[in-house]
Amino acid sequence: MFQNTRGGSSTRRPHVLIIVQNLPVPLDRRVWLECQALVSRGYRVSVICPKGPGDAAREHLDGVDIYKYAPAPEAEGLGGFAWEFAYSWVRTAWLSLRVRRAGRFDVIQACNPPDTYWLLALLWRVAGVRFVFDHHDLNPELFRSRFGEPRGRLKKLEYRALLWLERRSFRAADHIISTNESYKAIAVRRGGRDASEVTVVRSGPDTQQMRPIYPENPRAADGINLVYVGIMGPQDGVDQALHVVDELVHRRGRHNVTATLLGFGDCLEDLKAEARALRLHDHVTFTGRVDRVQMAEYLSRGDIGLCPDLKTPLNDVSTMNKTMEYMAYALPSVAFDLVETQVSGADTVLYAPSGDVAAFADQVERLIDDRDLRVHLGRAARLRATQLMDWRPQAEAYVGVYDTITGHHLDAPAVPETFEDPIFDAQGRRFVELEDAAAFDAYLLARDAERAAPVQPVAPVPATARVSALARAEGAF
Repeated sequence: MFQNTRGGSSTRRPHVLIIVQNLPVPLDRRVWLECQALVSRGYRVSVICPKGPGDAAREHLDGVDIYKYAPAPEAEGLGGFAWEFAYSWVRTAWLSLRVRRAGRFDVIQACNPPDTYWLLALLWRVAGVRFVFDHHDLNPELFRSRFGEPRGRLKKLEYRALLWLERRSFRAADHIISTNESYKAIAVRRGGRDASEVTVVRSGPDTQQMRPIYPENPRAADGINLVYVGIMGPQDGVDQALHVVDELVHRRGRHNVTATLLGFGDCLEDLKAEARALRLHDHVTFTGRVDRVQMAEYLSRGDIGLCPDLKTPLNDVSTMNKTMEYMAYALPSVAFDLVETQVSGADTVLYAPSGDVAAFADQVERLIDDRDLRVHLGRAARLRATQLMDWRPQAEAYVGVYDTITGHHLDAPAVPETFEDPIFDAQGRRFVELEDAAAFDAYLLARDAERAAPVQPVAPVPATARVSALARAEGAF
C-alpha cells in the first residue's frame, strides 16, 4: 500500500523513476517541472540523465535524487547514432539497478527521444514496475524533417525502424503523456491506443516564477533588441533568425537592431561562423547555455522574440517552449506560421509564411515602428500565458496520471503556492508591477529600469495578428 490521506497511510511513498537522454536535469525545464509536481504530491522521485558540463554523478536537489552518466561522444552518421543510443541505454539500465538498490521504484517514465526505453520498462515489468511514456518528440517526423522523405533502401529501412520503435513505446506503455493534441492524435492513430489512454500535458510556463523583471543591464535607449531562446540544432531554424537580422541591418538600414541568441546545440559553432560571414558580429551575440536567472534578464530587456522554426513535418505539430516563454515575459514575438505555434500564441503573435525572410522582417519592422502594438501584444501575451498556458493546471493533469496508476492520493496541490517577495526576486531584481496598468505599460514601452516611469495606459488596439483556424476552433488552445 501507498500513503493515502483519505484512507490511512502506509510505510512507503510511491517511487517514480524518470529517464531522460536528450538533456541533463534540471536543465530540461519540462522534466524538472514534472519532478517538482510529483514531489509536491508526496511521491519519491529519481532521475537518470546525462551529465552537463561540471555536473556531479549523483546529487539530491529539491527532493529529487539525480543519477547522471557521462554522455556519449557526439554522433555522426547511422553508426554514430546507433552507438550513442546503445551506450546511453546500457548506462541507464545500469543506473536503474543502482536506483533499485536505494529503494524499490513503482513506475518508470521514459521521455523521448529516443524511443528505446520501452525495452528497459518491459524488463522491469517482471518486478511489477509500470511504464509511462512521456512523448516529447516525433522521431519519424524528425527524420523526415532532417533528411526529407525516405528514398532508397537504406533510408526507407531507417524510417521504418523509427516507426517500429515508436510503436513499441506506445504499445508497451500503461499510459501515454503527450505534449499537445497533435501528438495525442498520433499516439491514437499510429500507436493504436484509445484516446482515454493518452493525456495531454502541455509544457506551459509557471507564470508565478516566469515573469518580467526590471533588468539590471538594459539595452541602449535607442536600440531594438531581438531575442531567441532555445536549442540550436539543424531543425530549429536559427539560421533564419540570422537572415532576418541581415535583412534588417544591411538591406533596410536598421543599424540600431541587435539580436541576442540564447542557447546551445549541434549548430552553435556553424551559426557563429555564418554570423561572421554575414558581417553581423557587431549585431549578434551568442550567449551559449543560460540558466533561469540569466533567461529572465535577457527576456525582460529584449524588445521582440523570434520563433524562426521552419514548417517541417516535426515543427508544424510541435509545441515550441520558446513561444510560451516569450509570452510569460510579456515579450511580443514573430513566428513562422506553424500549426501548433499558432495554437499556443493565437492572436498575441505576428506570423509570416514559413521560410519567407522578407515577410518575417516586415513583421519585425511593424513591431519596431508601432509601439502601441508592442504594448498591446505584450500585455495580451502575458494574459494568455497566465490564463490559458500556465503550468499549474497542466501539473494537476500530469500528477493525476500517477494518482490513477498507483492509487496514491495526497490532498496537496501539484504546484504549491509560492511565497516569494512580491517586489523583488531571489537575486534582488525588482518585479514589474503587472497589476498596475500604467507601470506595466511603461515597462512594455521601455523594457528597462531607468526609463520605465508610469504613463497613461495604452488603449487596446484591434488584434491584427493572424489566428489559425485550429486556434479558433479549439478556443483556449
